[in-house]
Amino acid sequence: MTLKVALQMDPIGSVNINADSTFRIALEAQARGHSLFFYTPDRLAFVEGRVIARGWPIEVRREAGNHVSYGEEVEVDLAGFDVVWLRQDPPFDMGYITTTHLLELIHPQTLVVNDPFWVRNFPEKLLVLRFPDLTPPTAIARDLATIRAFKAKHGDIILKPLYGNGGAGVFRLDPNDRNLASLHELFTGMSREPMIVQKFLPDVSKGDKRVILVDGEPVGAINRVPQAGETRSNMHVGGRPEKIGLTERDLEICRRIGPTLREKGQVFVGIDVIGDWLTEINVTSPTGLQELERFDGTNGAARIWEAIEAKRRG
Repeated sequence: MTLKVALQMDPIGSVNINADSTFRIALEAQARGHSLFFYTPDRLAFVEGRVIARGWPIEVRREAGNHVSYGEEVEVDLAGFDVVWLRQDPPFDMGYITTTHLLELIHPQTLVVNDPFWVRNFPEKLLVLRFPDLTPPTAIARDLATIRAFKAKHGDIILKPLYGNGGAGVFRLDPNDRNLASLHELFTGMSREPMIVQKFLPDVSKGDKRVILVDGEPVGAINRVPQAGETRSNMHVGGRPEKIGLTERDLEICRRIGPTLREKGQVFVGIDVIGDWLTEINVTSPTGLQELERFDGTNGAARIWEAIEAKRRG
């Protein structure tokens, strides 16, 4: 089977070829004989009934400084592709949401991964609300009184933007902290969105586990350990990836959420687990494939393409 594959992503020329999951997905696709086309989200458009993109056929290779070659720039009708990857990084703003609406017009005749309807309706910090017994105490609110009451009850909390990513804007407020009102003023002055607050989990000092699921099934995990004196473990902000296995609790969480992910077309998902608690379900542009492959030898990209090829065979 050979597939025509389009990658909607941030500029591929600037990715870290030893860390970027989309690059690893592209390498695996090419190795399996699939053709690749690349475009950035700003070059996606709807014109007179067609969903089009301007971009380039590409070839990729694991060669630092020379990892991508471009063909001639061309405009394509995305309905003519077998697979389109929705892989640009958040923030999950109206620009991002608009791309899901446009790609939804060609799906599932063209398989969009992950399913754009459910990406739009399952952003990372909201899907977990469907599984309250798996998550730490959580509140989503813009009202300061509600957030103050939550902090008074739980003492030590994490406050973060509801639609943020990469650890940006994440604050820990311990029982002695006096900055809640100021942070609330800062957040509400920048955005009309609510915030998310969760009870602080001391186990984060041991790491924030990223479990990768393919079509609802766990394939492995990496641990992300925060730097000394840092609450955030995201690799974007200096978290250190480490080898780790899956616990029975991890598998229990995956058994609970896996059927929902599979039913809603979320082929590649990364969940975050701290201690025994599920904190996020990442469906927009999850990462971790290359770290998992280095630590465990698990080729998650191959598992992803096996799932996609099975869907295309119907």
